[in-house]
Amino acid sequence: MESIPLELLTGRPVQERADAARNREKVLAAAARLFAEKGVEAVSMDAVAAEAGVGKGTLFRRFGDKAGLAAALLDARERDLQQRVLSGPPPLGPGAPPAERLAAFVRAYLGYLFAHLDLVRMSETASPGARYRIGAYRFWHRHVAILLAEARPGVDADALAHALLAAVAAEPAGTLAAECGRERAEAAVEELAAALTRGHA
Repeated sequence: MESIPLELLTGRPVQERADAARNREKVLAAAARLFAEKGVEAVSMDAVAAEAGVGKGTLFRRFGDKAGLAAALLDARERDLQQRVLSGPPPLGPGAPPAERLAAFVRAYLGYLFAHLDLVRMSETASPGARYRIGAYRFWHRHVAILLAEARPGVDADALAHALLAAVAAEPAGTLAAECGRERAEAAVEELAAALTRGHA
């Protein structure tokens, strides 16, 4: 039976001061507008602060850097996928064999990734090791490791989960899509996931 601690879910604090919440929403709205208009790489934190009408100190204290801002913008989308993994219908949610659940997860994650590739890339690469400090990565890793352990008892599921997730990091997946096209890129990663559970329920 799969069990993923809810504390692995990322997001804002449960309770937040009203003014802090307003500033947060202003910043996220401003960042979303600027990123859509100019592209993630072209937008500075100073520009986001000016667009949102908040001080630079407020912005940096709340989000740290542009990677933190990108992660915050992705939060709602990640939470939606996490909830579907935890309690949605199978095969993405509980109730399907682990091989089917892993295939469904890879397809769903690739859809999320390519829909928000620039933001995911920024959240993962703006500082060394950023991807692995994001709470969502721990969630994805735990989920994949559980499925691999169920499908292949005795394998090093933790290491294999990291290896599979490396294939869906924004930089390698984005490069693969640029070289081969998105359809071939997705098919390649899905085949890689299938190979890890082939012949197993």
